[in-house]
Amino acid sequence: MIDSSIIDQQDIDRICRSEKIAVESLKKELERGTVVVPKNKNHKNAKTIGIGKGLRTKINVNLGTSPDLVDYDLELSKLELSIKLGADTVMDLSTGGDLVKLRQEILHKSSLPVGTVPIYEVLCSLNRRGDSIEKMTVRDLFSTIRAHLESGVDFITVHCGLTKRAIPLIEKRRRVTGIVSRGGSFLYRWMKANQKENPLYQYYDELLDLAKEYNATLSLGDGLRPGSIADATDSVQIDELLILGELVERARDHGVQSMVEGPGHIPLNEIEANVLLEKKICKEAPFYVLGPLVIDCAPGYDDIVSAIGGAVAAASGADFLCYVTPAEHLSLPSLDDVRRGIVASKIAAHAGDIAKGIRGSMNLDEEISRARKEFSWEKIVNLSLDPDTARTKRGKLSDDSRKCTMCGQFCAMREDT
Repeated sequence: MIDSSIIDQQDIDRICRSEKIAVESLKKELERGTVVVPKNKNHKNAKTIGIGKGLRTKINVNLGTSPDLVDYDLELSKLELSIKLGADTVMDLSTGGDLVKLRQEILHKSSLPVGTVPIYEVLCSLNRRGDSIEKMTVRDLFSTIRAHLESGVDFITVHCGLTKRAIPLIEKRRRVTGIVSRGGSFLYRWMKANQKENPLYQYYDELLDLAKEYNATLSLGDGLRPGSIADATDSVQIDELLILGELVERARDHGVQSMVEGPGHIPLNEIEANVLLEKKICKEAPFYVLGPLVIDCAPGYDDIVSAIGGAVAAASGADFLCYVTPAEHLSLPSLDDVRRGIVASKIAAHAGDIAKGIRGSMNLDEEISRARKEFSWEKIVNLSLDPDTARTKRGKLSDDSRKCTMCGQFCAMREDT
């Protein structure tokens, strides 16, 4: 059971005002572990948000450098845009340049909760020494995790559910796309080379101690998520989910907040079953889905593909959507890619909230609909999910502001009906 007092009462009050729920209801879900509030005690400037049961579906934005493109200003501009467009969290997934420097800059400038994947930094440090991931030590991994938490990271992705017992399953299954999680692939290589158990699983209690020390949230990563719809909902994925269910309970017993990451690539007709399965196995732990992508053949349009999957996932009970940009599977996203990814994910989350009946979720839609009937163009623009784009599309007002160039004088809205 989680002690709700780990969250400041003022922060609980803010969440309740924002979500239009009672304080006691929120505390109850916090204590049960069905809601998490990712806020490291050292990240003083982060706003407080809740993720989980009965709350609005939240969205995350991934940013960060790659070995082929290190541009700190670009990544910080992505952070600024994420804040402006109303993202709920950001994750720094950097693998190129000075990772510590960029992470500290992001934490300093971010008013949003920040997540990271510490094993990425471990790999980069080994690479600079001329070593591969197979040379990683348990100390390398846990000292890096502590450094991330000490710096103020609010939630970390840790692939604890990928264990030695999965290796024969992976080799027998021979997936179309294999292991697509970077963290998962690193740990798989390490276990195979060293013939040892995943240290994140073997020393899970030590990991829980670290998370509790900094009041950080564990995002239990899906190291074996499907990377193509052909691989969805297979024995490899489900075996990991069963282990994650056990780890969620151990985290709760330890007083540590945790959420569970999910696929990935899933056909549309399997999304609801995946959400319900996670909720059953993981005792309603908040579910953080990566997309999901419902087809694999639309490179350049994966923001749309993931919005379709994300809407169905959110409507089915997923709590947290990781955005996907048009650059997914192709390149590091540009600033415009990030904009499109954020808006697509916000559309999916909002559609899901309406379907779930989240309190107040339709208020904005009704307000903007009334503005449309009144031809209040400025109000329509300002209420939209992306006002800049709406303003650009509207262009200059015509002489008759009671029309647009779609229908002109024949606009049905002009009729008194």
